[in-house]
Amino acid sequence: MAKGKIKVQADNIFPIIKKFLYTDQEIFLRELVSNAVDATTKLKKLSSIGEVKGDLGDLKIEIVLNKEDKTISIIDKGIGMTSDEVKQYINQVAFSGAEDFIKKYDDKDDKSGIIGHFGLGFYSAFMVAERVQIRTKSHINNTKACSWECDGSPEYVLKDIDKNDRGTEIVLFISEDANEYLEDAKISNLLNKYCKFLPVEIKFGTTTKKEKNDKDEDVEFVEDNIINNPKPAWTIPPKQLKPQDYKDFFRELYPFNFEEALFHIHLNVDFPFELTGILYFPKINPSMDLNKQKIQLYCNQVFVTDSLEGVVPDFLALLQGVIDSPDIPLNVSRSALQSDANVKKISSHISKKVSGRLNDMFKKDRADFESKWTDMNIIVEYGMLSDEKFYDRSQDFALYKTVGNKFYTMSEFTELIKEHQKNKDNKIVYLYTNNPDTQHMYISKATEKNYQVLVLDSPIVSHVIQKLESKLDNASFVRVDSDIVDNLIKQDSKIESVLSEKEQEKIKSLFEKCLGKEGFVVSLQPLSPDSPAIAITQAEFMRRMKEMSMTGGGGMMGMGAMPDSFNVIINSNHKLIDKIQKMKGKKQTSLVQQAIDLALLSQNLLKGESLTKYIDNCFSGLSN
Repeated sequence: MAKGKIKVQADNIFPIIKKFLYTDQEIFLRELVSNAVDATTKLKKLSSIGEVKGDLGDLKIEIVLNKEDKTISIIDKGIGMTSDEVKQYINQVAFSGAEDFIKKYDDKDDKSGIIGHFGLGFYSAFMVAERVQIRTKSHINNTKACSWECDGSPEYVLKDIDKNDRGTEIVLFISEDANEYLEDAKISNLLNKYCKFLPVEIKFGTTTKKEKNDKDEDVEFVEDNIINNPKPAWTIPPKQLKPQDYKDFFRELYPFNFEEALFHIHLNVDFPFELTGILYFPKINPSMDLNKQKIQLYCNQVFVTDSLEGVVPDFLALLQGVIDSPDIPLNVSRSALQSDANVKKISSHISKKVSGRLNDMFKKDRADFESKWTDMNIIVEYGMLSDEKFYDRSQDFALYKTVGNKFYTMSEFTELIKEHQKNKDNKIVYLYTNNPDTQHMYISKATEKNYQVLVLDSPIVSHVIQKLESKLDNASFVRVDSDIVDNLIKQDSKIESVLSEKEQEKIKSLFEKCLGKEGFVVSLQPLSPDSPAIAITQAEFMRRMKEMSMTGGGGMMGMGAMPDSFNVIINSNHKLIDKIQKMKGKKQTSLVQQAIDLALLSQNLLKGESLTKYIDNCFSGLSN
């Protein structure tokens, strides 16, 4: 037996470890199980090159919880260690920089990266244990097994022991303040979170099952409870997977998501960085729990985090699935990403991979792609706004739907309207609606003139339109209810008013008096007789700027708090207006008020007392 002292000139480094890692206390299990997996993987490698002879036997890792002794044991049958290796790997290597560590970090607030920098991952065990014992026997023939034990002070005990089987057992004697880790459910949850896809089978207890024997009798049997899938779908070459395999893996990742994904993207990169994974485009719906169904980051099949800022472009944050890369720099507890050139390269590659997959789908089966478009267009639109390269690539597959439920790429739609929807300035006018139901009257007038109307109804539509106008040549987007149809695409032709200027002024004054509302600007315009008598519109520019500011951006802070302003356009050539101007007294005022109320009602602007009064008058008129 040998006693020694860990080479560090601090009285006790373990309280420092606990302090720095306390918020990530639970990662002790991930670190220790990952070490067991590494030991097992190394053994397999040595066996494959002939340095280890014979049958390796059962290599599963076992987690044993002993509530009576208050211990957790992590047992592997991997490469094991000799006494000298324990001294090297546990004592010397782990603490080789401990003195520098204390000098450099002890008086600083920002201590991210400390343990990772100095190789202290194993010592995360002391966050939950008052004492740790290592029992290990090397795979090398004729070597003695040994035990290493430490109680959290710089002192340890290393001695030879009797142990016949190869591998390592780490026993944690749990501290009083960490008794929660002696509960089966707690350990099971941690294993499911961090170790679900580790490449070596992990056993945690047993499970009893029933099956029928030859006599159709129920027979109980006990089998190992294997908590992980050592060969998850992302580690398998895409050619070896069927569509059902991807569906099954999605269900494995998100067992409580009852919607199937729209489609998947299998990532497989080995240069200039290593990256594998599977990303799913989900069906976006209000019931989605985005905090529980985010993309998960793994490092060699070890769960790291689901906070992937920087690794995945922001516009793909709604995607689900897995990314696995050993090339992403992490902090001490592997819970946060650190900025690095590789991270930006990975983000750029994922964006390119997604756009490539969307383009392939579009070319292969356009009808199927169109059927999925409504469920994914918000993600694509966000990408078009936030990533210039993605915008350029998206022009091959981004679709725009018309009120007639036909889908076009922007180049196809431009070709369709470029002659018929040009205004007097030779600019192509793209008419759109963000609500076909409430804007039906305006849409019907536009389609009567054979104008094509797009349905642009995403939450970020104003930003998308602004982007398109900046990219398209000589283009203008106008919402179909922003003006009467004759003014949407202005031509050189001019219509004369049938009313004199004096009559027009009188009508305007009468309407202004009956409106009696702020934010409404009345104007008379000589339009064709079949145009509406009264139309209430909102100017495209001001409305769009307000919408943009309310969804972020637009460069106009506080615009969202400004009141709405409406244009009340009166067609001076309509027969109703002619009738009104010939009337006098209360009948004239009553007809004007009724016309105004109808116009307001058509735009859902008649509310409160005004709506009640209007309805009462209607019923009164019916009864007379």
